[in-house]
Amino acid sequence: MMNIYTREYDSPMGKMLLACNDTGIIGAWFEGQKYYAAGLDNAAENPEAPLLAAASEWLDEYFGGGRPDISTLPLSPAGTDFCRRVWSELCSIPYGETVSYSELARRLGGTSPRAVGTAVEHNPVSVIIPCHRVVGADGALTGYAGGIWRKKLLLELEVQSLL
Repeated sequence: MMNIYTREYDSPMGKMLLACNDTGIIGAWFEGQKYYAAGLDNAAENPEAPLLAAASEWLDEYFGGGRPDISTLPLSPAGTDFCRRVWSELCSIPYGETVSYSELARRLGGTSPRAVGTAVEHNPVSVIIPCHRVVGADGALTGYAGGIWRKKLLLELEVQSLL
């Protein structure tokens, strides 16, 4: 059985809980977020875990207006093969840009936008795996487990980082 460690992170948008196992980051949730800390029953708090320190530094840079490289963090979110494909595709959406659920479905070989939406909704690594960059077909800010207000602020932060 793999060890699971957690650490709190104080973001400008509220407290977050970060989690990792021995191989990578498995979670980053805003407090009160839908599916908050799912599967962390046997986790031990360990603020000094190197992977959690790296995730905190990544988030510090991000919330500070930088554009940290997602490839610098080993990510190991638990999910189905389909979910992991969707989450991987999310990581290719550039900072400050958005993609519709329909476009994401097309990029994944023509799967159902609804299935893509379900996978996006269950992303356990908020902010780092940028599910906030997915919008409705008309560009509307829809469905963010951490709250639409956070989605709006995250996108605004990214647009500012491009200026």
